[in-house]
Amino acid sequence: MSNFKEITTFVSVASRGSLSAAARAEGVTPAMMGRRIDALEERLGVKLLLRTTRKLSLTFEGSAFLEDCQRILNDLANAEASVSLGGVKASGHIKVSAPAGFGRRHVAPLLRDFLAANPEVSCSLDLSDRLVDLVNEGVDCAIRIGELSDSSLVSVRLGDNRRVVVASPAYLARSGTPAHPDDLARHDCLSLDPQRGWVFSDLDTPGQTRTIKVSGRFECNDGTVLHDWAVGGIGLAWRSMWEVEQDLASGALVSVLDRYAAPPTGIYALFPQNRRLPLRVRLLIDYLRGLFGRPDYWRSA
Repeated sequence: MSNFKEITTFVSVASRGSLSAAARAEGVTPAMMGRRIDALEERLGVKLLLRTTRKLSLTFEGSAFLEDCQRILNDLANAEASVSLGGVKASGHIKVSAPAGFGRRHVAPLLRDFLAANPEVSCSLDLSDRLVDLVNEGVDCAIRIGELSDSSLVSVRLGDNRRVVVASPAYLARSGTPAHPDDLARHDCLSLDPQRGWVFSDLDTPGQTRTIKVSGRFECNDGTVLHDWAVGGIGLAWRSMWEVEQDLASGALVSVLDRYAAPPTGIYALFPQNRRLPLRVRLLIDYLRGLFGRPDYWRSA
């Protein structure tokens, strides 16, 4: 029990930036908080906090330990909530952010169903392709697709996102079917502006990918427009399966270069490390993960 108290004290002090602020929150003296920190550092054999009369800062080891402790405490809170679900109802407001196209098609309808099952929860949904600042903008949960770069956020993988090169049968009949990614140089490719390149598996170097810059007469910074152009026979597009799976099933689009397809990336839910995850947010993440992780969901969505 004393070990756990030392850890919660360390997290409280590090999060609040001072012994006195953490002591006030707990209703004890700063000296008591300091003794707990001393005992923790002595037990671990490392210095976690650098304390002077003016300021308190984390050491390198302290920063790494803080991330682990926050995650463990969050998991513990979730475990306690799971045990008491029979007597506890989710309530309150959730602010969710999601990419515009994906959010319209796959987040907004599921949020509607989630709120129907949790009538005491309300939600505001921000659909935007920019990277929102979760902390400063008060966002409880952000849905993001692809590589994650912000290490200050906790991520939960909800499902896989696979991308394919697609075109309409009319375009392929007119312009031919590319057999290799290098053939894209001779095709009209519908690209995002600014162009980030299309990613393919490098079959000559297993486990590696290569990025190919493509070009064409049409560029747009809206993925929905690129999708519509591809269906209209204007050119090739590199789109996510969540967007084109129904078109592939109906024959409106055909996938090409499948043997060169890059490994799938992730669909993630993100939330701040230092924020205790409310039950309503945890239930929403679990709900999305349960659906996005099912192959049959994407076939029927």
